[in-house]
Amino acid sequence: MAQKPSIPKGTRDFNPEQVAKRNYIFNTIRGAFETFGFQPIETPSFENSSTLMGKYGEEGDRLIFKILNSGDYLSKANKEAYDIKDSNKLTPSISEKALRYDLTVPFARYVVQHQNEIEFPFKRYQIQPVWRADRPQKGRFREFYQCDADVVGSKSLWQEVEFIQLYDTVFSALKLEGVTIKINNRKILSGIAEVIGAGDKLIDFTVALDKLDKIGEEKVKEEMLNKGINQEGIDKLQPLFSLSGSFESQIESLKSILASSEEGMKGIEELSFIDSAISELELSTATLQLDVTLARGLNYYTGAIFEVSAPKEVKMGSIGGGGRYDDLTGIFGMKDISGVGISFGLDRIYLVLEELNLFPATVSKNVEVLFINFGEKEALFCLKAIKQLRNEGVNSELYPDAAKMKKQMTHANRRNIPFVVLVGEEEISSNTFTLKNMISGEQSKVSLPELVTIVK
Repeated sequence: MAQKPSIPKGTRDFNPEQVAKRNYIFNTIRGAFETFGFQPIETPSFENSSTLMGKYGEEGDRLIFKILNSGDYLSKANKEAYDIKDSNKLTPSISEKALRYDLTVPFARYVVQHQNEIEFPFKRYQIQPVWRADRPQKGRFREFYQCDADVVGSKSLWQEVEFIQLYDTVFSALKLEGVTIKINNRKILSGIAEVIGAGDKLIDFTVALDKLDKIGEEKVKEEMLNKGINQEGIDKLQPLFSLSGSFESQIESLKSILASSEEGMKGIEELSFIDSAISELELSTATLQLDVTLARGLNYYTGAIFEVSAPKEVKMGSIGGGGRYDDLTGIFGMKDISGVGISFGLDRIYLVLEELNLFPATVSKNVEVLFINFGEKEALFCLKAIKQLRNEGVNSELYPDAAKMKKQMTHANRRNIPFVVLVGEEEISSNTFTLKNMISGEQSKVSLPELVTIVK
């Protein structure tokens, strides 16, 4: 007996209902992107390894799926690395390409490669799948879609303000209330590292701090110690772990903690500007919250960083995130191009909407009329009517085979098709249709214009 086929862990098949629900989210996000002036682009599913590696930090690099070179790749491999079984040395010899980890680095590559064709500031959105060799769990997949929007070529903080409004617009449209947009600033993190004497260990510091909500305060401190940050410096962090209150009160507390750091004070100034603007503009459903432990362990952020949390009643990781990167294109030789961007986590948003029962009942637009097939003559008569129904925007179809009546009616029931049309000799001669309402059971003879009116 043949082995039952399967799919890799961390990937999924989607049935028609799930695809319809996902498209509802896609279309909502896409509509908001375009309302805010973003333009669509697409990039390849895989990039040269040199484009991706070294851009996400050590932990991110480990999660990049490598693609083996085509042909007899081992014959061209680094023989010395192969003999000593050193995978780190062997990998570049047998893999020159990799699946994209996110959409931001490929976007930076796109900007540099097409810089002479782009009008700056350039506002782009991108909705495509990405891949990560992560451990699968609820809300975390190895293949998933990202929905990104970025602006490059402007250092204006009004862009950050607009991105917060964009998040709020999308979640309002999805009727998702209780969403929290957490914000911090990488300059504040740099200032904190400077104040505790760990300025030379900023990456280690932020990577550990970013795990606070996953492993807890004590484990974070332990990891910092293991990375060479001294106990005295870690003790100075204590006020941060318990920092709470309003946005404004946290800002005031940070001012006293970071008074000696010029970089840290610059971060406070930027956050104050954003908070003041949002207070004036007001958000519809989302809440803006300062979280000084928010680090997002990606190396390329330089200013504001965002992370979006689902409503508290849903146990879910972040459903969006992003931030300011002042020199991301510099890694590809194009200096002084500042950018800022955000991402929506489609798959997690889907799970949240599903759990809270927020998908509209009409999201899965089904076939509305099924024509029963009684034979070739009847089928041709039906197809003429179906053509007109489709022109009127009515989803309709003919059962392909002249099967038993019971089988065709059962098919309609299983697909939840609300109307069935029966056409026999009598209907053809009188140019009418027998229409059956599958919900009420009512049945009547109607003309084609009447049929169109009823089902619409």
